[in-house]
Amino acid sequence: MAPPPAPQTMKERILATADKLFYLQGIRAIGVDTIAAEIGISKRTLYNHFPSKDALIAAYLERRFVAQRPSDKPPAEQILATFDSLERRFAARDFRGCPFVNAVAELGPTDRAVKKIAIAFKESRRVWFRDRLNELGVADAEALATQLVLLVDGSIAQDLVRDDPAMARAAKEAAKVLLRNAGVDAGGEAAMPAPSGKRSPH
Repeated sequence: MAPPPAPQTMKERILATADKLFYLQGIRAIGVDTIAAEIGISKRTLYNHFPSKDALIAAYLERRFVAQRPSDKPPAEQILATFDSLERRFAARDFRGCPFVNAVAELGPTDRAVKKIAIAFKESRRVWFRDRLNELGVADAEALATQLVLLVDGSIAQDLVRDDPAMARAAKEAAKVLLRNAGVDAGGEAAMPAPSGKRSPH
């Protein structure tokens, strides 16, 4: 049998509670008093681990900054699987959109620390798409990666407004069109010829 998981440290408990409350109810709506009360500790104890609410917000966003896992699947399949993952996430009852976009929207673009983390996260996702496209031999991987990220963010916004996980499916179909136009076999239809200087991957 596997050993039982190690108990959370106080810092981990504070951060996990802040994560849940910030994401579900909003950063501005939740003060450190609420977080401390939820755990059953004093504000002083909380501040011993996080010297300010700003420090706790930054730690919350860094906790949400999770890199996509390595995969042995073909690059095109990995790209399209992103939208399958989104659809599953959209169907979850606790889905409230992108935490990074939410944070910038709540705190404003002048909060440089928050904006820096949000930009870093969005860029990491774009670079992940770009790297998969480079593996496929796509000529303008930079531009196509940006377009795929826009499909991701657009589907998130549409789901929040419509409460319809099928928005991820629609974005996936649009991604297939973009991939086929770049000469990638995205399934369902024959790929168009790859741009000159690049061969169509098989």
